[in-house]
Amino acid sequence: MNNTHHARIAVLIPCYNEEVTIGKVVSDFRRALPDASVYVYDNNSSDKTAEIARDAGAIVRHEPRQGKGNVCRQMFRDIDADCYLMVDGDDTYPAEQATEICAPILQHKADMVVGDRLSNGTYAKENKRAFHGFGNNLVRFMIKLIYGYTFHDVMTGYRAFSKPFVKTFPVLSTGFQIETELSIHAVDRRWRIADVPIIYRDRPEGSKSKLNTIGDGIKVILMIGTLFKNYRPLACFGLFSAIFLVFGLGCGVPVVIEYARTGLVPRLPTALLAVGFIFLSGLSLATGLILDTVEKNERKQWELAVYNIMERDSSNKN
Repeated sequence: MNNTHHARIAVLIPCYNEEVTIGKVVSDFRRALPDASVYVYDNNSSDKTAEIARDAGAIVRHEPRQGKGNVCRQMFRDIDADCYLMVDGDDTYPAEQATEICAPILQHKADMVVGDRLSNGTYAKENKRAFHGFGNNLVRFMIKLIYGYTFHDVMTGYRAFSKPFVKTFPVLSTGFQIETELSIHAVDRRWRIADVPIIYRDRPEGSKSKLNTIGDGIKVILMIGTLFKNYRPLACFGLFSAIFLVFGLGCGVPVVIEYARTGLVPRLPTALLAVGFIFLSGLSLATGLILDTVEKNERKQWELAVYNIMERDSSNKN
């Protein structure tokens, strides 16, 4: 890749209590990308993460708001680069594949590159945490069902981004939902996505995962629902409208048939329940239509913001 050394690459490492591994991670990425700037954002670590990272040659900054999403928000705001390479500080991702991950960004062939741990089977072999693989597959299935796009690995922490992607990405999550949010945003906004299979290795002995499988898994699922409502309001509220309509017809049709046959409405509570469901169906559909109009206007503004950033960046290079 001839233009790697002529572009500004920022390696972004969000960290919380990773003193066992952070020194090796920083050294490995400085060796793999000698002209890149390596940033470690320490998220209130109680160990020597920041000190070890600084000694290894990283630019260390601190983010007091706890959570990976909060760290990513600040990193994206602070740092200016042509290519952003984000990686966890737990030494599970190969620095030797960094140039391969960055290549599609630097060659302007992609806006987000995903380090895919699953396709070559290394994650299944190395991962020793129960249900993590199941959770990843569940999230992939939900994104496929809602958005029609299949990610090979949606929860990976090894990704590269273009500058327009980073500078127009509104971070909503605070914690480990950030990977899901990045993935859904990329699909919904029609960014160019590339997958690069990587060799995954499990955490070394003495290093502990900060991910709570059940708790953080629930937050990820809730994030998918929130983004579905925000990005596709007509589809979301249209679904609720259809459900209410089915319940309304289920309750109301027998009452209407009986009224047509006898001229009586003996089941008044059922009739009122049917009317209530039909009303909720109409209200949900109207809500979806209104929010869809708002979302389309916001999307137009977002597109203009992307154009402005790309034009400004092009002018600065010239």
